[in-house]
Amino acid sequence: MINRSADYFLTIVVPVYNEEESLPTLFTALKSYLSQASVRACVLFVNDGSADGSLALIKAACEQNTDFFYLSLQQRCGLTGALKAGFDHSASPWSAYIDADLQTFPEDFELLLPHVGEAELICGIRAKRHDSWSKKMQSKIANKIRNAVTHDGFSDTNCPLKIIDSSLARKLPLFSGMHRFLPALTLLFGKRVYAVPVRHQERRQGKSKFNLFNRGLSGLCDLFAFVWMRRRFVSPQVGQQNLCQEQLEQPTGLKSEDRP
Repeated sequence: MINRSADYFLTIVVPVYNEEESLPTLFTALKSYLSQASVRACVLFVNDGSADGSLALIKAACEQNTDFFYLSLQQRCGLTGALKAGFDHSASPWSAYIDADLQTFPEDFELLLPHVGEAELICGIRAKRHDSWSKKMQSKIANKIRNAVTHDGFSDTNCPLKIIDSSLARKLPLFSGMHRFLPALTLLFGKRVYAVPVRHQERRQGKSKFNLFNRGLSGLCDLFAFVWMRRRFVSPQVGQQNLCQEQLEQPTGLKSEDRP
């Protein structure tokens, strides 16, 4: 089977859970961005067990747009699972992430793309948050606690606008809340991270899937999971080997004495 995303430089992964109200606007925004993007890009929607009409809308949009593709998970896995599924099925050199609620702008990928040679993960940082006071405070407290533990140096790891080297994205371990720790995980793998200010806007359609429990208490549990994993993380580095060597000629599959 041929993975059609291999024909692109960038695959934009969009996790979707019950977003039928926001999807028409999302389709228009993504289609507009693809028409003017500085690289050849496609969109990969990951339907995370939606119970509304999201999947039907996604299928229809993919039939109408040759650069739109989709995966539909057999059961709901949450944002982390949907995001990891998208990364694992992206065959382009680079993958990206944006939320379906369009609180960030697809056009701002153009602010991140110039830095793909400087880091393996380029993160958007919401320069001016357009959220409720309570949500801003929850995010601020969570980021301070996370940063005190992970020391990743980021003030806004939850910004849903990122570009990541696809080979790195496929190596990332899967655990709940992984999306909150992408900078810390990237640094743990010995790779580089770069931050770029991006725009932010209020949610226009649909309802937020996050509240005090899954943003605060659940995030704290995820932090414990990251600490546990970091203490047991191993990354073997090969020194000497004779398994791989520079290819001097095209292999034929014949023994040397059988070659003409």
